[in-house]
Amino acid sequence: MIEARDPGSAQAAQKGGGQDFWPEEKSGRKRPSPKLLLGGAAALVVVIVAAVAAVLLTGGGSEESAAKTAAPTAYTPDYLGEGFAQIAARTADGRAITEGEAFGAKSLKTGKYAFTLAASELSNDCKTGTWGARLHGDLAKYQCSQLVRAAYVSGDKKHVGQFIVLNMATEDGVKQVLRDLDPATGAGWVTPLKAPDVPAFGQGFSAAYAKTYGHYAVITWVERAGGAQPASLNEMIDVSLVIENAADFLYGRLDLASGGRTGQ
Repeated sequence: MIEARDPGSAQAAQKGGGQDFWPEEKSGRKRPSPKLLLGGAAALVVVIVAAVAAVLLTGGGSEESAAKTAAPTAYTPDYLGEGFAQIAARTADGRAITEGEAFGAKSLKTGKYAFTLAASELSNDCKTGTWGARLHGDLAKYQCSQLVRAAYVSGDKKHVGQFIVLNMATEDGVKQVLRDLDPATGAGWVTPLKAPDVPAFGQGFSAAYAKTYGHYAVITWVERAGGAQPASLNEMIDVSLVIENAADFLYGRLDLASGGRTGQ
């Protein structure tokens, strides 16, 4: 995970511009810990410097090629997998994910945010939709059998969300992949899908939240269209929670595996 390495700089960033970039406590669904997100602003500086260097050295390059190795600025993993013990292994949930399940949520809405499914892909080859030798190695080692990718765009086209599911053999494999996805490791990431009529995803500031759903890794990766820095990380968290609703079909699988005794 990205962690703050310069508390003084982080505190200064909190005071800048008259806006609170850092999450505040709110009621409702549990948000990621602010400590896990604190490194986002510092990492953004690195991203900007790297982007400027790339333009100077290469003359720019295409959005498509840059997206193939994109990674989030801020990353928050959740390894707990609470409530999904019944499907901690694929042996308890052996049926492959179908397109009807993965992309059944054509629209998502929570509060002021509304999204529509703009692009989707279900693949039995987890390598083709990801990059990074170390990540590829662990996807093979822990028997990733399916990769779900979906791009959602808000009605006003101001936000884009990537919904990602990796079907692993076991929960241990999920946790290893979540460790690999920490951008600090350089192990690799998932290639985002291009949604029509919006800039290529991954250019600028983005935030990703990864969760353990039994033997499934669920990743929600969000940004303002074009990668502009949000007013606060609360904005990114709220958008992510909307996109995560696309994972509701996994609760149905949990219910089947537990004989209708979900959570027991």
